[in-house]
Amino acid sequence: MKVLVVGSGGREHAICWKLAQSPKVTALYCAPGNAGIAQVAKCVNVKATDVDGMVRWAKDNAMDFVVVAPDDPLALGLVDALEAAGIPTFGPRANAAIIEASKAFSKELMKKYHIPTAKYETFTELDKALSYIEAQGAPIVVKADGLALGKGVVVAATVDEAKTAAREMMEDKKFGESGSTVVIEECMTGPEVTVLAFADGEHVRPMPASQDHKRAYDGNQGPNTGGMGAISPPPQYTPDIAQRCMDEIFQPTIRALKAEGRPFHGVIYFGLMLTPDGPRVVEYNARFGDPECQAVLSLLEGDLMDIFTACREGTLDQADLRWKDSAACCLVLASGGYPLDYKKGYPISGLEEAGKFAVVFHAGTAEKDGQIVTNGGRVLGVTALGGTLDQAIANAYAAAKPISFTDMHFRTDIGRAF
Repeated sequence: MKVLVVGSGGREHAICWKLAQSPKVTALYCAPGNAGIAQVAKCVNVKATDVDGMVRWAKDNAMDFVVVAPDDPLALGLVDALEAAGIPTFGPRANAAIIEASKAFSKELMKKYHIPTAKYETFTELDKALSYIEAQGAPIVVKADGLALGKGVVVAATVDEAKTAAREMMEDKKFGESGSTVVIEECMTGPEVTVLAFADGEHVRPMPASQDHKRAYDGNQGPNTGGMGAISPPPQYTPDIAQRCMDEIFQPTIRALKAEGRPFHGVIYFGLMLTPDGPRVVEYNARFGDPECQAVLSLLEGDLMDIFTACREGTLDQADLRWKDSAACCLVLASGGYPLDYKKGYPISGLEEAGKFAVVFHAGTAEKDGQIVTNGGRVLGVTALGGTLDQAIANAYAAAKPISFTDMHFRTDIGRAF
């Protein structure tokens, strides 16, 4: 099969890396890709959000299957457009991807179908949002309704901080139109975990749980990022909690979307808070998380191409999903200043040495004059396995030691900052 993966980050590198292991994949392409992806797939210069251009390229080059990985093209209906052109595609259609594209929609869905989540209200007028914040007090959570690259959530410790967040989203348009509507919700407490799950519209098959580290600095300090590292599985996610999540959250969500005429085919991301009252949904995403994807796919033993096909065709209950009896850690090496201002174009050294001990997934890299250079905020995801979580963490940090680039920044407590 000739397969095209849409996207350019660490998640897409992990997907390409795993698909390249499938005997069914005879030619692998990625649009637009990056310097690391270019080592396992042929990169194509088409933007992930260029729906018409992507469909045209896939048709002109006779793709047998397309995998749409990032949130923006899913929300824009790239899956719908490719399927309409007769090209089998992995990922939810736009009317199902709305569970990520609109937080207001997802909260209403959870309320309607009694799926446990935080108490909330939705606002389109700033003065009403500010009054609600004043009445509720802090801590409180302010969320931009639409897509904001994983940065549209503020967990405010004070009323003033929450009001500032609401003003920046609604009045200053910090996230463009994504912040025209905000969701304000109670601040839940407890460990936060992620469960990625394959879905085929009817069935849901969870992957091993993972835990992302969103804050930029050690001790969960600093601004929210797209993710500074991930582990799998986290120790707090016990078999009893997993069963409760399956019964109270995962299956009810898939059934709810089907009942609403929005069957979900693809990967659904359950962001969960393990509160004293039981697991609750923090957020849904309509695709693999990044960097959770890198850690979790490293544990997959089955053929990813077979699983993607089963998700699309409605045969997921028969798919071969096997996972290694190991733990994984993905350590993100970022540009200094990320997630705020940072510079690009710095040469990266030590990649070959690090690759002897771990898989180094490229997130923000490019090739310039034969040299791999930095080309984004999150640059690399050094991903290692171990017999225990402690071993996996130690292996990831050891593998990252030879890697160097100007202003390189990483957290030193991935897997230990619970």
